[in-house]
Amino acid sequence: MSATSDTAADRVITRFAPSPTGFLHIGGARTALFNLLFARHHGGKFLLRIEDTDRARSTQPAIEAILDGMRWLGLDWDGDEVYQFARAERHAEVARELLARGHAYKCFATAEELEAMRAEQRANKQPLRYDGRWRDRAESEAPDGAPFVVRLKAPREGSVTIEDLVQGSVTVNNAELDDMVLLRSDGTPTYMLAVVVDDHDMGVTHVIRGDDHLNNAFRQLPIYRAMEWPEPRYAHIPLIHGSDGAKLSKRHGALGVDAYRDDLGILPEALSNYLLRLGWGHGDDEIISRDQAIEWFDLAGVGKSPSRFDLKKLENLNGHYIRAADDAMLADLVAPRLGFALSDAQHALLVSAMAVLKPRAANLLELADGAAFLFRIRPLEIDQGAAALLEGDARTMLVKLHAALEAATSWDSETLDAAVRRVAEDAGVKLGATAQPLRAALTGRRTSPGIFDVLTLLGREESLGRIADQIK
Repeated sequence: MSATSDTAADRVITRFAPSPTGFLHIGGARTALFNLLFARHHGGKFLLRIEDTDRARSTQPAIEAILDGMRWLGLDWDGDEVYQFARAERHAEVARELLARGHAYKCFATAEELEAMRAEQRANKQPLRYDGRWRDRAESEAPDGAPFVVRLKAPREGSVTIEDLVQGSVTVNNAELDDMVLLRSDGTPTYMLAVVVDDHDMGVTHVIRGDDHLNNAFRQLPIYRAMEWPEPRYAHIPLIHGSDGAKLSKRHGALGVDAYRDDLGILPEALSNYLLRLGWGHGDDEIISRDQAIEWFDLAGVGKSPSRFDLKKLENLNGHYIRAADDAMLADLVAPRLGFALSDAQHALLVSAMAVLKPRAANLLELADGAAFLFRIRPLEIDQGAAALLEGDARTMLVKLHAALEAATSWDSETLDAAVRRVAEDAGVKLGATAQPLRAALTGRRTSPGIFDVLTLLGREESLGRIADQIK
């Protein structure tokens, strides 16, 4: 028997349902993105559910981090987020209805009995699953007041086939499934029940999630069928692996999306674009805007094999987005990374510097590092690499450069270029022999944007002052 397919008349509704036990991680962000794009592509809704039933591990800071990460990535959900824990009574109500319909039963097996059952199964090298010992027993056989759980009376004969929109046709024999717990002995619902009830009540038509949940689909479908609810279409996406093919971990870059923003200086557009291409493709297109992604995205483009996360590729893509970004926007992002509050004039200088800084930068950290020379206090602290450029005859060269630049009739790149080249020609040296000590004097570092861009950005007074400091 196969899961019910959707019809063209159905309005697509997807959901992202993270557990708030940590930050929004990179795999979850991709799942959310795919759900959003699929819903938008079909003119449907994208919903958010916070699965906070694990009260010991679910925290408000983690919830806020997930919401913050989604907003940063532009993963805008429709309506208010749903909190699973607040719906516990509704979940229990469905369990009681399943009891009344004969699709669930009370199990009075003690913890000791269940452990003995599992020990025997381990000894016999059998799968560890509940053996149904209370499935057909009368409740009257249990001691008065004995605690119990409510279990689903799962089908035992035949098989179930899911026509997964990513994995294709997948079949599981019902004999491989057990009667899972719906309500614990304290009356609280389990995750497996809550997910089905919430998906039904939220009208979810397509469950798009990681393929580590594929087995859950076969355990959850009997609830839909016992309640005579419409079944969603499933799409189980292969997980993300590291560049070495191993399960993604922190050493591969399995960080919260906040770390990509705060610690690595990645732009949200770049991370979103990278996640889109991580397991989904549209020909040879690499740079894909959100609007274009919505137009193109469908599940047919999702591969069946795990994709490999490559931080270097992400940084290369981020460099593209930095070069294409608005200078004022970049300056606003870079300014807080400089370590001090900028005046209006300093902020304007930072904006004007972006045009020459961003071609050299792969992330916001490199942009901030490249911009730091603009705001350094005289006399500059010279780093080790720059100090080597100021040895030998370098200061003699700086004297000549200072005189030539001071005599410049205007302070533009063309005039400055001509003045420095004349000094090099008069000294019988290549341009680099003048540019390198000049760079060290002006920035305190061995590398910087083009030397004439540096001179122009710093202006006449600051440039001549920095050169004079090193002559002294």
